[in-house]
Formats: sequence, structure tokens, C-alpha cells
Amino acid sequence: MTGAIDILLKVRGHQRVPSDTKEFHEATKRDALMRLRKDLDNLLQTAEDAKKPGLQKEMCGFEALFHRFLQEDGPSVEWDRIEKLPEGAVKDYSSLRTPQESEIRNMLDKLVVIKLNGGLGTSMGCHGPKSVIPVRSDLTFLDLTVQQIEHLNKKYNANVPLVLMNSFNTDEDTEKVIRKYKGFQVQIYTFNQSCYPRVSRDSLLPVAKDFNIENDIEAWYPPGHGDFYQSFQNSGLLKKFIEEGREYCFLSNIDNLGATVDINILNRLLGDDRQGDKPIEFVMEVTDKTRADVKGGTLIQYENKLRLLEIAQVPKEHVDDFKSVKTFKFFNTNNIWARLESMERVLNARTMNMEIIVNNKTLDNGQRVIQLETAVGAAMKCFDGGIGINVPRSRFLPVKKTSDLLLVMSNLYSLKYGSLVMSPQRMFPTTPLVKLGDNHFSKVKEFLGRFANIPDLIELDHLTVSGDVTFGRGVSLRGTVIIIANHGDRIDIPAGAILENKIVSGNMRILDH
Repeated sequence: MTGAIDILLKVRGHQRVPSDTKEFHEATKRDALMRLRKDLDNLLQTAEDAKKPGLQKEMCGFEALFHRFLQEDGPSVEWDRIEKLPEGAVKDYSSLRTPQESEIRNMLDKLVVIKLNGGLGTSMGCHGPKSVIPVRSDLTFLDLTVQQIEHLNKKYNANVPLVLMNSFNTDEDTEKVIRKYKGFQVQIYTFNQSCYPRVSRDSLLPVAKDFNIENDIEAWYPPGHGDFYQSFQNSGLLKKFIEEGREYCFLSNIDNLGATVDINILNRLLGDDRQGDKPIEFVMEVTDKTRADVKGGTLIQYENKLRLLEIAQVPKEHVDDFKSVKTFKFFNTNNIWARLESMERVLNARTMNMEIIVNNKTLDNGQRVIQLETAVGAAMKCFDGGIGINVPRSRFLPVKKTSDLLLVMSNLYSLKYGSLVMSPQRMFPTTPLVKLGDNHFSKVKEFLGRFANIPDLIELDHLTVSGDVTFGRGVSLRGTVIIIANHGDRIDIPAGAILENKIVSGNMRILDH
């Protein structure tokens, strides 16, 4: 049976359809929306009375997203209409001025720091929120963030608040964890992003039977970080911070250890480095693309506005162009600076129309569902006067896999007030390319068990490890090192070994005697 979603996705193609077919599709869409509305009303009836007003707001948001999904015909970007980035659209970080020390406190008091904290640590084999995984000296992502902001507040006698956007997956655990920061000089606020129902690919109706989310967690999902704007407003925090005289928020993923408050960028927004009469409403930090980043979103000029282009929006025949380092030099770090009053204006005008990402999933019971998501950077086109800033690579240090964890735990970095600083002993500022085999290294506990201690990586360029490999104490890896234990073999790298531009394969076991 052809699912309703398949009919609708075919409508999105380029082919022209006869008018009677078109009318049929229009009727199908109207019908789909009406049936969804009815189902959402029925779902709301099952919710606790105290929660109904908040859930009603959320379901209105979902209905609007679903309606836009039904309306979208064809690709969101026509490749031939992409324009060259105008002069000055992307500022070089080195062109920014450092503010006078005396001005910094005043600027910091107009800032709110927001961390996206909705993700779980499951991909790295950990339970609970990803932000509570220890990353260095037994400190978690959250510990490091709190330390960074407390240091700013103490150094400049400022009051920068930290706001965490949780999801229904991370909220309860995060609330327990943040109690330990009570004595710190940081005010912490939390709010939840929306919780939307997954819809069946066949019927386009929610698979959830009631609002008991814990009982049927697979029927619900957090709709991507593009949901930040609406949820932030719904929480009342946007209004509160505007009333306090705050002007900008700095938003980033909590697992990007390079995303610290940057005084020079703040100075461009609020200080003596401001240019022109109009305020900058939106800043996307981008950095130079390398071959490791070819899938990352990029900045383009389209219909006289800067906007984010993600690989999912690219027609198949242009994917190689998109990945080209020459054509698209930058990629989005997801470090975003946005003006609060502008955010409120766009939300109130209901013009926050971010591209919809259609994510197909199959549930454990085999049911095929879709979840509709949006990305936070895609809102750039909805603001006036947006710019990109080409920042150093050090501002993009995400920990998505244990290979990233290996780098941040190593002597490549030292820790200073919660921020990671690259060792001056490293001759060049690029981070090494590390690939660790999924079967033996993908889970944090297993990964840690394979190193007696983290090797010296100061002179490493490239490391590939595959198979059953362990490392003794005090190992040093330099240049390009490839270690491959074939199936059934095991390689133990001995304590104190120095491997420089080496390929190790076969079987090498060190036995205690």
C-alpha cells in the first residue's frame, strides 16, 4: 500500500501535475491537516488538567510545523539561484577589535549564554544526558561550562546567566545535577524544548495514544534545536531577559568545548567595534572547511539574504559541489549570537520559517514513522542584518565520538578556568585526524579500558586504530600511525613505545609472567 507520505513526497518533485491531480493532492493535504487536528485534540483530552495550557501551546507549534510540511512543494533551494557571498558577508575574526577592559563588564551584563542540552549519551554508551559525561580531569561538559561562566563573572564582576535548553530525555537528570552548583557565582535557568508526536508514515497521524509520555517514549521526540526560539519564548525567559536589559544571547551545543564567550565578537555587537546605525541581529560563527567537515552546513547568499544550507537540502546531482572545499569554504559551527528583541519580533510576526528536516525512523515494533525537525541556524534568513564570522578552528571542538574524547583528554590541551587551551608545544594549530574502530572503541567505558593512560599526541597528525588493540602507559604517537588487528588477533602496544609514521598489523600480545 502506498503511504500517504509517499504521495506527498512525490508531490514535492519537480514534475508538473494535471490540474485534477493537483486538486486531489490539495484535498489530500487539507484532509490530512483536519485529521491531525482531531487526533491532537483527542490526545490533549488525556493530559492532566494542570499541564493542558502548556501542552496546547506545544501542539499548536506542532500543527504549524506539520502544516508547513504539507505546503512545501519542491526543493527549498534551487541550486542555480545560489549567489556568491557578497563582500563583507563573512567577517574575518582577526579583523575584530578587542574592547577596553573597562567596557567588558557593561557588555557582559547584556549577554545571556544558552547551551543546547537535549541530547543523551547513548551513542557513546552512557546513560543519561550527554552533558554529564566526564571529559577531562573528571569534569563533565556541564562542569566546564559552569566554570567558564563563573570565571567571567568573577573576573569582570559581571552577572552572565547560564540557560540550559533540556529535552524530555534530559530534564529530570539535569535538574538533579545542577543542584551542586548552588554556591557558584552563576545563575542557572532551565527550560524544556517541545515534545512532539511522531506520525505514522502511512496515515500521517500521531502514533501516540495518550499524553503519558514515559509509558510510550518511542511515540515522542524533541524536534531538533530549531525549536529553541519558540520554546524559549514559551518559557517566559525571552521576555524576562529583555525586561532586564539583556540584548544578545550566545547559543551553542553543550558538547562543543570550543564554544566559550568571546569578548571580541561581543564587542562587534555591543561595543566600540559596532559599525553602522543598524544593530547586527544574527551572527553565525563559521570556520574553514577541511576534508573532515564536508557534510557540515554552509553559508550561502540566496534571495538577497544570508542563509544556512544543509546537505539534506542539496539535490543529489550537486552533493559533490556542496562538499567541495573550493566552492564552499566555510562550515557552520552552530555557535550563534542573536539579538533578543529581534527574536521576539520575528516570533510575534510568525515569520520564523525554518526549512523542515524530514527524519524517517523505524520503531522497535517495525512501525515506520516520520519526525519533523528544524535547525537553529536555519533561522538566519528570518533576521535582518545577519553576518558570518570566520572564527579560528579552536572555537569548534565538538565531542561526538570517543575519538574526539581521546583528543580532549590528551596532552594536546590544558584546562584553564573550564576552557581547553591547545598546548604551545604543538607546532601547528590543527587537531589530528583520529579514527577508532567502532567495535572496540565506540563506548566510553570500553574505550577507557583500552588505554593504561592517554598517549602523548603532541606530534600526531593522523591515527587509525581498528580491531582489538590496547595501549600501555606512556605511549607516544607521532606523524601518521595506523594500527590494525585483524579478526581474532590482538595487538598490545607496549608501555613507553614511541610510534612515529608506523603501520602495525597482525598479532602482538604482551603477556604478564
